[in-house]
Amino acid sequence: MSCDCDSQQGYLLPFEDALKRLLCSAKPSLKAESISINQAFGRILAEDITSPVNVPPHHNSAMDGYALRSEDLNTNNTLVKIGYSFAGQPFDGVVEQGQCVRIMTGAVIPQGVDCVIMQENTEVADDKITFIQQAAKGANIRNLGEDIQQGALVLTKGHKLVAADIGLLASLGIETVDVFSKVKVAVMSTGDELVEPGGQLKPGQIFESNRYTVISMLKELPVEIIDLGIINDDQGVLRNTFEHANSIADVVVSSGGVSVGEADYVKDILTEMGEINFWKIAIKPGKPFACGKLPDSYFIGLPGNPVSATVTFDQLAIPFIKKLSGENHSARTRINAKVIDDFKKRPGRLEFQRGIATQDEAGVWQVNSTGKQGSGILSSLSRANCYVMLAQDSYGVSSGEDVIIELFNQKP
Repeated sequence: MSCDCDSQQGYLLPFEDALKRLLCSAKPSLKAESISINQAFGRILAEDITSPVNVPPHHNSAMDGYALRSEDLNTNNTLVKIGYSFAGQPFDGVVEQGQCVRIMTGAVIPQGVDCVIMQENTEVADDKITFIQQAAKGANIRNLGEDIQQGALVLTKGHKLVAADIGLLASLGIETVDVFSKVKVAVMSTGDELVEPGGQLKPGQIFESNRYTVISMLKELPVEIIDLGIINDDQGVLRNTFEHANSIADVVVSSGGVSVGEADYVKDILTEMGEINFWKIAIKPGKPFACGKLPDSYFIGLPGNPVSATVTFDQLAIPFIKKLSGENHSARTRINAKVIDDFKKRPGRLEFQRGIATQDEAGVWQVNSTGKQGSGILSSLSRANCYVMLAQDSYGVSSGEDVIIELFNQKP
């Protein structure tokens, strides 16, 4: 995995360049498996899906009413009802001049008719049906293949299946699909200062949170998660852990130990094992970010600060893992919003500040800050529903100005 970095001391790689290099370095080794559509939610298609049938499979009624020949009402607005057409129980026969058939939503259109008039526009006297509305040819009829024609491409290889897709597959009579096998991702946090939630803190220690955040974010992807826990700053233990992770995972993710000048063993061990390149990226939070290739897996190193770890994993590692999973890449949705609070910054780095976006009565997006934006203030992410994107050369934005935001939980 080549992540050639600028050798100039102090150089910060622009975010878009970092993302492009990272995605270019991902070389998926994809295997497919056939699974039931009941198990396919969230998985990535390994094949194009074409429709084996027409949808709908027959001309059918769009509402409850009466099926008739539209031209008959030109001479007489009262027709004789000769039968019924229910969903799953079609009318068996041909409708002749002066006749009509009671029909329900979804029922097959009988032979001889060319429109349906809703029941509210009729007057019924036994089998004599009087129509108080003129009929238009083709009215209220859903035609064969109107939604999907047989042989049409409905879903493409690399598409991540959502709930509506599962329903669509079922409506086509498709029982199984080929999807890409799950990428295996091993996750660890390093540092003697870390303690699992529920433990007892000693002086200088903190509760571990990065691994919990990363694993939760991974649960939204079609991956197999391997939790390696907290690894202490012991050279032998760290080396054994990385060797083990490399042998069982496709991607190894660690947090902590990638900042310039940190006195730990992670960089030395990883450099010995494979090709590890450490970027200094022009983003805030999250300047220190590591990428590399171990003998049999990829490596992603996240900063130790919790907001920095979350932002870099979201913005850089997630797209990388999606590509390895075979998912088609698409840019994230960003929109303009009117600033309520001032957002301060210094030029030099693209900033992902945390904001709360709302829409006013006119539907215009507006955004205010969650407050303090330090890289250790995880509550700023918990309160937020968007990133406020402040350009690398920006000096910040003031109340009333426009800014670009990226809403959370949007499909990328």
